[in-house]
Amino acid sequence: MKNGAYKKLAERLDALPNGYPPTDDGAELRLLEKLYTPDEAELASQLRLPKETPDMISKRLGRDETEVRKLLKGMARNGLIAAGRTEAGLGYGLLPFVVGIYEYQAGKIDKELATLFEDYYTQAFADVLKVKPQVHRVIPVKESIKVDMEVRPYESASDIVNGAQAWGVLDCICRKQKELLGDPCEHPLDVCMTISEVPGAFDKNTLVTVLTRDEAQATLQRAADAGLVHSVSNNQKGIHYICNCCTCSCGILRGMSEIGIANVVARSSFVNQVDEQICNGCEDCLEYCQFNALSMGDDMIMQVNSMRCVGCGVCVPHCSTESLGMVMRPEEDVVPPPETLKDWGVERAADRGINIMDVM
Repeated sequence: MKNGAYKKLAERLDALPNGYPPTDDGAELRLLEKLYTPDEAELASQLRLPKETPDMISKRLGRDETEVRKLLKGMARNGLIAAGRTEAGLGYGLLPFVVGIYEYQAGKIDKELATLFEDYYTQAFADVLKVKPQVHRVIPVKESIKVDMEVRPYESASDIVNGAQAWGVLDCICRKQKELLGDPCEHPLDVCMTISEVPGAFDKNTLVTVLTRDEAQATLQRAADAGLVHSVSNNQKGIHYICNCCTCSCGILRGMSEIGIANVVARSSFVNQVDEQICNGCEDCLEYCQFNALSMGDDMIMQVNSMRCVGCGVCVPHCSTESLGMVMRPEEDVVPPPETLKDWGVERAADRGINIMDVM
């Protein structure tokens, strides 16, 4: 039962739009063995993406409700499945491995889990990152956008924070993972942000440090000051987290810096622009560009490679002459993100050639 349960769960997770591709040596199974007991894996492999109550799940599977309820509660508490209110009561459903299960392990990741994830990452994660639409979308640092530019709500990190009703922060599991492997990153840990439209959503969540709106804005600013890139789920409505990423540790951005996937994140609607009249060629901005989009021209004026620039704006606040600024890309170069996470899932499932109804 043991190996069969983990294989069934791995296949179930790979049937989600996010994907959980297999490896030649079973690295994906070893990772699940670290996280789930065999009984948990067996039950999780039979869950659906829409949340169901324990009563509904036990009746559908022909299992004892008390036993099912206990397993579900334990997995939800450990961030292994999704939990939330439904019309019929508290429900449980599948979580994707990334973004989802893995990130919820930030509070208890150890060297063994870090090593298991790295083994899986190096073998299979490129297959997750090459699919469109991308998992993450970049949103610009607000101070980087020229004042006369119209900014849509889903394009502004501070507007996303202001529109929420509950805020929290977790340690970045990517930086913790790299540190456990002996390759620490200099960027701050406590900047992985979660938000909700439900007031008090994180009050009983032991994995999350609750923030006020002002504290959430301060965390966002601290991340920007540290040169981190704001990334969110690649949809317009229902954004529930803001990752603050770097190419040295972030599992998504490492796809570009280490694996060589150019379009590993969906870029923002903005692109950097240099005012050649006031650029003094100081090169201060170069160290803040994580995408190699800036270079010094022969005339000692900074140049922007618009194909490499993802529109994060991280470099702009660090330009002492204020010669950098984000402007809207030409309309034909702007690709609006899917409206909802469900729309994103449908598009991504189609790109992978899978049927999303298999997990509904």
